[in-house]
Amino acid sequence: QVQLVESGGGLVQPGGSLRLSCAASGSILSINTMAWYRQAPGKQRELVASITNGGNTNYADSAKGRFTISRDNAANTVYLQMNSLTPEDTAVFYCHADVSRKGISGVYIGSMRYWGQGTQVTVSS
Repeated sequence: QVQLVESGGGLVQPGGSLRLSCAASGSILSINTMAWYRQAPGKQRELVASITNGGNTNYADSAKGRFTISRDNAANTVYLQMNSLTPEDTAVFYCHADVSRKGISGVYIGSMRYWGQGTQVTVSS
């Protein structure tokens, strides 16, 4: 099994910054793409940013220029640095990972996609 644990959410004033972290653990052989999604009240979950294991990144238009996604492959961790936050960024942020899993013998047994439990980000004065 694989677990994703997010941290770093909270309450921040408009214009402020937050850094989210998501650590993956478990039967991991390697992690392909890691990503951050968010879901605001009454809205669908949407992609914020993604990063491949080679470091290629992709951002939603709303995140470009303000958010930076990065990862530590050795630690199976992905980060999201968020600057210039606005009330429109208020949402639950979810980590997502495309994981190549290993069995007891350490060999590849298949790929699965996992979600974290979510971390609340509230931007308000």
